[in-house]
Amino acid sequence: MKIKSVKAVIVKLPEAASKTRPTRLSWNKSAKRAMPVNIYPEYSNLPGEMPGGGLKTVWVQVTAEDGTWGLGKCAFGDPTAAFVNTVIAPIIEGQNCLAIEYLNDLTLRVSHRFGSSGTASTAMAGVDLALWDLKGKILNQPVYSLLGGPVRDSITCYATSDDLDWSQELGFTKFKITNPSHYSDGDTGIRTVVEHVAKARSLVGDGRDLMINPVMSFNVEFALRLLEQLRPYNLRWFEEPLVPTNTEGLAHLRRAAPWVAIATGEDHHGRHAFLDLVEKRAVDIIQPDLSWGGGLTEAMKAHAIAEMCGIATIPHGGANDPFGQHFAMAATESPMAEYWLGTDPGVPLEETVRIPGTAVPVEGQVKPSPEPGFGMQFESGDIADWGSN
Repeated sequence: MKIKSVKAVIVKLPEAASKTRPTRLSWNKSAKRAMPVNIYPEYSNLPGEMPGGGLKTVWVQVTAEDGTWGLGKCAFGDPTAAFVNTVIAPIIEGQNCLAIEYLNDLTLRVSHRFGSSGTASTAMAGVDLALWDLKGKILNQPVYSLLGGPVRDSITCYATSDDLDWSQELGFTKFKITNPSHYSDGDTGIRTVVEHVAKARSLVGDGRDLMINPVMSFNVEFALRLLEQLRPYNLRWFEEPLVPTNTEGLAHLRRAAPWVAIATGEDHHGRHAFLDLVEKRAVDIIQPDLSWGGGLTEAMKAHAIAEMCGIATIPHGGANDPFGQHFAMAATESPMAEYWLGTDPGVPLEETVRIPGTAVPVEGQVKPSPEPGFGMQFESGDIADWGSN
């Protein structure tokens, strides 16, 4: 069956069906977080005020000649939508919609002149995820079955949140916290991070996985000094401490601080970026983002590269949407999945879902929908052409 059309679209998401009064506002509305750009004081470090947040989510709809359609989600607004519509669509329309490996190779080859990362890889992700959704619908199978079938009964999730009491109340037993400091903060910044981690360790107790995510806000010297101070708190991993281009720096950190795993990958796009990380022995855990880094096909290729070297693949935000859930259900070396918990404490997770058909963790475990494709429950009336409003 051939592809009739490929286009960037807007999907109308239902309002979260929250009926429960929160006990307080989420950390996500108040916690100061270091990001690369807010090293400059004129840029806010408060959620909702950080620069770069104004680009809309992009959805991609791929329709087969029999009218069946699949949806994929990516990001970064108009530039990505334009890439989908003007670069990728013309080359894959009319092709076999089930030939995902071929279509992935086509889109990668046409994207090379654009760098095959950034906007290009993000647009590729939306298209690739839509193709998997479409294939599952045509074959009447969930995507995880198309990937070879489930390798586990359910997916163990960790909570990314500073609301550690609420995370534990929901049944999570693994936790990742934010980072409040930049390398430019020097000794004061190190003390601030150590206090933050010490408080978190006290709240979750010993014997529980605890991680921290600096989000590219450190340099090598600061990270090494900080890791020595954090050694007593037994961190499970240290996530994305450096900018993604500094793979040599990551390798140096990994050699110099063998007591903690180095994880990174949400800002590394495509299999070649992960091959570079693995070949340089720069990571212990890779973390591709399925909506930014080329999609499910590229994530599975990165997983294969890492698997051969004994490295786990734990996608960025993987448990928050059906795409990452289906990956985690079928990927052998994906021992847990991230659930980004930014909603208000006291509100049950099922009341926070925006993509209909998305499963939520129960006692720290989640099972993806067994419905065809990714199991998303959208109607055609929920979809409008990009730029229509």
